[in-house]
Amino acid sequence: MAENKAPGQYLYITTRGRKSGQPREIEIWFTQHEGRYYIIAEYPTSHWVQNIRANPEVQVRVEQRTFPATARVLSSETDKDLYRAIQELSSTKYGWGAGLVVELSPVPST
Repeated sequence: MAENKAPGQYLYITTRGRKSGQPREIEIWFTQHEGRYYIIAEYPTSHWVQNIRANPEVQVRVEQRTFPATARVLSSETDKDLYRAIQELSSTKYGWGAGLVVELSPVPST
């Protein structure tokens, strides 16, 4: 039986494997804030986080839209207010917000 997924609940991010260079897609919960998308890694050592640290250029698919984006791992110290705000948004939406916050900024079309 197929899982029932609510629209706007999942985002798909494709990173490039830091060793292989191959595309790697994951499905993950997300929140939106001020025109950007945010995802939270339960573990900072997750492969997709390591891939982003090696190459921040990613592809994002959310609902029916696919677009290039630049990923940035936020700092819980220098981005303290934003970090906390995103964790609170995620807690409200999903009941969970602990972890490493990653910001996805859509690349403007030229």
